[in-house]
Amino acid sequence: QVQLVESGGGLVQPGGSLRLSCAASGFAFSRYSMSWYRQAPGKEREFVARISSAGESTNYADSVKGRFTISRDNAKNTVYLHMNSLKPEDTAVYYCKRTTADYWGQGTQVTVSS
Repeated sequence: QVQLVESGGGLVQPGGSLRLSCAASGFAFSRYSMSWYRQAPGKEREFVARISSAGESTNYADSVKGRFTISRDNAKNTVYLHMNSLKPEDTAVYYCKRTTADYWGQGTQVTVSS
């Protein structure tokens, strides 16, 4: 069955960096676009970034453009989210998703606070 397992979250100070990972299994990872979403307390889940199956095309939410970078390693069945210049408003649970199907991971908490 499809499994998506996120990791790499934690507590970081404003201006800091984190790298999230999402390990995928149960499907042909290299054939599918992958996305990251996030959900802050009391808010709806929102799109963060998307990467095409081969990694040649990426899209970002305006709120993270220039600060976050999505990448993937198809040999490792893993998609990453590199987050720089983190702000308190980036605090959320971050989820990875197979873009065109309703498969989600369990999420990893990112807290940006001094």
